[in-house]
Amino acid sequence: MNFGFTEEQEMLRDQVRKFLDKQCPIPEVRKLSNTKPGYSAELWAEMASLGWLGLTIPEEFGGSGLGWVDMVVLLEETGRTLYPSPFISNALAASIIAEQGSSEQKQRWLPKLADGSLIGTVAILEAEDHLDPSGIQLQASNEGDDVILSGEKHFVSDAAQASLFVVACRTGSGAEDISLVVIESDTEGLKLADCVNMDQTKREGMLTLSDVYVKADSIVGERNKAWPAITRLTDCGAVAVTAEMIGAAEAALAITTQYAKDRTQFGSPIGRYQGVKHPLADMYVDIESFKSLLYYASWTVDESPDELPRSVSLAKAYASESFPRIGVDCIQLHGAIGYTAEYDIQLFLKRSKWARPKFGDADFHYDRVATLGGV
Repeated sequence: MNFGFTEEQEMLRDQVRKFLDKQCPIPEVRKLSNTKPGYSAELWAEMASLGWLGLTIPEEFGGSGLGWVDMVVLLEETGRTLYPSPFISNALAASIIAEQGSSEQKQRWLPKLADGSLIGTVAILEAEDHLDPSGIQLQASNEGDDVILSGEKHFVSDAAQASLFVVACRTGSGAEDISLVVIESDTEGLKLADCVNMDQTKREGMLTLSDVYVKADSIVGERNKAWPAITRLTDCGAVAVTAEMIGAAEAALAITTQYAKDRTQFGSPIGRYQGVKHPLADMYVDIESFKSLLYYASWTVDESPDELPRSVSLAKAYASESFPRIGVDCIQLHGAIGYTAEYDIQLFLKRSKWARPKFGDADFHYDRVATLGGV
């Protein structure tokens, strides 16, 4: 059995890396992260023309029809350069519509998500930030087959940049009577707001809904039966975030290794000292460990869905524990200058702080693994 990437996947990796190295190196990342949109509309259009926005969207709806292993290849490279864009949000919105939507809904939204004319995101969490049915309290008032929503959604990635939202809400009285609805940003009663975030390459926001009217044809999947789909959606989100964590952690390690070769102390490069090279070796081992776990999890998304919850929790737990530690260690090995805005290494520490809780932190996923194992 071949456990490596295919030639086509390696070609995709090379293409993405060359594109980002040329079009969005770290100086450009810094520039874009300080703009109001937080990303480049021109680069977004180029990504669409290259087929990346529709990577996992079926070909009949304007996509490339590839799988989540291919998605991970791309996301490793966007993570490596800290590329600021709503790519993950768009991919998750497209995936839930592709898996749960009707033929009419797929035809209505997927081609626009693939060509970049719509930017999608998902709005699941609320103020309590619980990844379980009790965390969804946005109550829908039924008006025939349609629904009316009033409330708030917190921790929405790229909320102010998105033009389409897949929103989780309660449509019944039962504990898991939850549905998914699609709302476009120009809908009356919907307000969007950016929130302050440590990592300016990743935007988070909030939705405020005031008597937002949603027609029945915008309810995705079966009414009151959406929780399994939401669980899979958040698992795919954890796969995507962990894939970017791999690339970002590898880049941080590479930057720090080069610094250890260049910085001299007592007449010798500091990389020769055990107090420097041993932490670098530990970082490498940690990255390779959660990388292998993530590769398997990405394979299960399409090939073995029953294994996805446990496999992605193993990967996300390890990464959420290791990457922030790698970020701190890289700062320390740079010395005091590592904390300054002038040096790029602090950007990777900020990314680790964003990625750690996204779609569940280490404690959440370790507890989940134990629960799935019958403990």
